[in-house]
Amino acid sequence: MSAIWLKALPYIAAVLLALGALYGAYHHGVSTTNATWKAEWNDRDTRDAQAKEQNEAAERAKEQSRQQAINKVVQNGQALIDAAAAAVTAANRESDRLRSAADGLANRIAASQGGSHSCTAAASAAASRAVLVLADVLKRADQRAGDMAGYADQSHGRGVTCEQAYDSLGK
Repeated sequence: MSAIWLKALPYIAAVLLALGALYGAYHHGVSTTNATWKAEWNDRDTRDAQAKEQNEAAERAKEQSRQQAINKVVQNGQALIDAAAAAVTAANRESDRLRSAADGLANRIAASQGGSHSCTAAASAAASRAVLVLADVLKRADQRAGDMAGYADQSHGRGVTCEQAYDSLGK
């Protein structure tokens, strides 16, 4: 029995050697394939990271451009609002001058209506009161119109600024 084993031993060794060689070839193939896939995944990851950086840089540039456009619009709008405020101040000075002139005129009319005749004195007192009321109504109307014009100018300036800011976002 031992002679049979001795005769079969070279064949068993050859089969084991062939199996070992096949396993080595298989293991080498698996290792090579894994290395190839790892290299491809690493390349893909690198490309993805580069694309991400490029996209972020492009979006940052767009955002900075939009912010600069909005800042310019805000500056222009503030200049418009400041110009409207200056115009309101100038109009208020002119309005104050007009009101002072109306007060002076009303006071002169009231003083000149001082009454030489009793029948004309009552009529002139009524006329004086009417002139004073008219002057007061004129002053109040002028003040209110000035206030409304100031509000309208500021609202217009803010509206134009908002519209321009919105339009700059579309670019």
